[in-house]
Amino acid sequence: MKELDLNEILSKTQDLKEKKVWYVAIIGRPNTGKSTFINALIWRKVSITTNVPQTTRKRILAIYNDIDSQIILFDTPWIHDSQKILNKEINKEATNSMKEASVILYFIDTTRDGWEEENYIKSLIKEIKIPVIKVYTKIDLKPKINIPLNENTFKISSIDKTWFIELISRVKTHLKNWMTLYPEDYYTSQDMFFRISEIIREKVFLNTKEEVPHSIFVSVEEIEDKEDILNIISYIYTETDSQRFIIIWKAGSLIAKIWKESRLDLEKVFEKKVFLSLRVKTREKWKNDEKLIKKMFE
Repeated sequence: MKELDLNEILSKTQDLKEKKVWYVAIIGRPNTGKSTFINALIWRKVSITTNVPQTTRKRILAIYNDIDSQIILFDTPWIHDSQKILNKEINKEATNSMKEASVILYFIDTTRDGWEEENYIKSLIKEIKIPVIKVYTKIDLKPKINIPLNENTFKISSIDKTWFIELISRVKTHLKNWMTLYPEDYYTSQDMFFRISEIIREKVFLNTKEEVPHSIFVSVEEIEDKEDILNIISYIYTETDSQRFIIIWKAGSLIAKIWKESRLDLEKVFEKKVFLSLRVKTREKWKNDEKLIKKMFE
């Protein structure tokens, strides 16, 4: 399995065949386990995962293949009511995914109460006339909510893949008999620049706290992909100088840790040695830069 390459897909169109095929949108509050589910389902790290809410910013496309189906999964960003430029683009990513899908998997975290975030998502679902399957997650942990049991409700654990087979079987009933959209050895549509930036951003999330994770973006400036090594030049941008100093920390100890964890993860993903040049810069008020944000979501 490998990441998507359009030219190679076009050269392999003769290998495409008819299966149960189409798009499935996964929606839910922050930290409901959407990304963890996708990574577990396709046995690859496609979506970054952290214990920090609101990690996913841009929808991630993952491709699940088995004998009789090809399911294209949208891992959507968190859905919330906000008028900020960045957050409006994030919400647009999620709502567009729902409109393109043939079925929605609505993930609900069993370890937390719903509150207003859940009500906001329910109001959006009412406006979209496609099937919705409720998926109650983290059932390996002690639940804090009641889990209704009916034919349109599933409860899963991405730790041991409880009820994965049953859930996928139900999803297939909502798919089309169609020619596969991708060769069967593809598992994501992400290009190399995006995958690298997401892995670096994940390490910032895992190693910082408070407002810092949500105040950064990562830009991969240059990639040189050789047979035996991947050379990468990348920058972490913060909103303020104080945030930049936090990421660098004492004598560069924290940025060195982020660099090392990123490099090791990148070597696993791309299965070759990685040389990573990683620097931290300040870009004030970047969240209000409409041109930059539009480019991030292209």
